[in-house]
Amino acid sequence: MNHQRVCDLMSDAVVRVQRGTPFKEIAHLLQEYDITAVPVVDADDRPVGVVSEADLLQKIWGGDAAPPGSAKASATDAAGLMTSPAVCARKDWSVVDAARVMARHGIKRLLVVDAQERLIGVVSRSDLLRVFLREDREIRTEIIEEALVQTLGLAPSALQVDVTHGHVVLTGHLPEHVPASALEELCGHVDGVVAVEFRAAGDVDAEVTR
Repeated sequence: MNHQRVCDLMSDAVVRVQRGTPFKEIAHLLQEYDITAVPVVDADDRPVGVVSEADLLQKIWGGDAAPPGSAKASATDAAGLMTSPAVCARKDWSVVDAARVMARHGIKRLLVVDAQERLIGVVSRSDLLRVFLREDREIRTEIIEEALVQTLGLAPSALQVDVTHGHVVLTGHLPEHVPASALEELCGHVDGVVAVEFRAAGDVDAEVTR
């Protein structure tokens, strides 16, 4: 299945700072642009780290109450405050790739870089969640055209496909070489799908007659 890519969802208007950007200037930028973190780049616009609200808050914690890594409590610029190295993504990554890396590193955003490792965008968790805003008719069309016809080689009318708020219900008869579990897994990989259910036509008829 063709998942949406990072370049379809990322923001390319990226606020960034240099290693020498002062603490207060970073705090002003986060407030002014209503963001929770800012990438730190070198002279060639390559990401070297990220400064987040949590990094700035270590200045408040300070002293004995500071968590591990509390050297940041005495930092005065981005170089001392940032978390490094920056975790980056490529613009041609799928949303699945991006979500997997975010989960692995326990982070809320990925910096997007080009082939020369220069910063070109940022993609966040909330950006990835936009795939669930797809219209039901778009999801239905993709399931019929790509899952049923292209991947499984079935006729477009082989199954009845109903999609409501991302919940997919497939009704009909499957050929022996296509297990229901494989069909459900395939459709579950379509962007925007929340749940998939296959109902054999005979089971539906039986429910109606009871």
